[in-house]
Amino acid sequence: MRPQTLALCIPAYNAAEFLPRLLQSAANQTTRFDEILVYDDASTDDTMAVAKKWGARVIRGEANCGCSQGKNALAAATTCDWIHFHDADDDLKPDFVARAHHWMDDPDCPDIVLFDYEYRDIASDELIAIRHFDSQALTTDPLRFAITEQINPFCGLYRKADFIRAGGYDTDPTVLYNEDCAFHLRMALAGLRFGADDHVSIINLRRSGSMSSANQAKCVLARLALLRKTAPRLTPNYHLALADELWRTARHLAHHQRNELPDAIALARQLGRRSPQNEPRWVRHLSYFLPVTIFRFRAAYIRRRDHA
Repeated sequence: MRPQTLALCIPAYNAAEFLPRLLQSAANQTTRFDEILVYDDASTDDTMAVAKKWGARVIRGEANCGCSQGKNALAAATTCDWIHFHDADDDLKPDFVARAHHWMDDPDCPDIVLFDYEYRDIASDELIAIRHFDSQALTTDPLRFAITEQINPFCGLYRKADFIRAGGYDTDPTVLYNEDCAFHLRMALAGLRFGADDHVSIINLRRSGSMSSANQAKCVLARLALLRKTAPRLTPNYHLALADELWRTARHLAHHQRNELPDAIALARQLGRRSPQNEPRWVRHLSYFLPVTIFRFRAAYIRRRDHA
């Protein structure tokens, strides 16, 4: 069996400030990437020049289309067997590629491998948390895991052929701000096998002004859109798991005072969950009768308390 090859694929928009850090960490790998590609999503800064300076192959988008289309373009362009997507403002530990090859070179490797990662503050380098994936839950029922857990692509290793076969990233604009969850759900629904590596070799960096932190209401609406799209594709044994996610989304919709709140609750009930499970007892009880009113009341109370 010939050695498997790995591409580092970086979607980037106005990322000239951050790319040197990531590309330096790519250069510092104990085992090198076979290819490094950057998708410049019509940046207005020096993203393309910086990427080329560091030796990356650059694909330039003529119009800003978002990271989902960028990742699909990167996957189509690489000649490698495997893909690792990485955000331009995150980082890698030196042994990531070596760890990846432990999986890639195994003939029985899953189609997707998720790596544990550190979550650090970009300014202070303070360690905030470490994300550990439940290997048993992930391998036993990847679809349930993808419904209930946030999975980011910066910690993933993807077999290119299966990525393409399963349809890649969903470019539906309604799920743009929940595109990573949409992607992993699509992969799980396609029957791809998942695995987990318990060694921390990825660094996710927290910074103010990131796409998710600056667009929290859009993230919630995209989550609702994804759950709506997913519901018709699920067999009944997954309905309650999706319903629980709808109740969680309803809580956030109430916080952002969105009119879509009743829609989320109605779909959760249609799927068999009459009231939320992970809420205080009084919320669970009263939600049997006046769920929209109760969620809006509690959200208003929390807003007043936090601004007092």
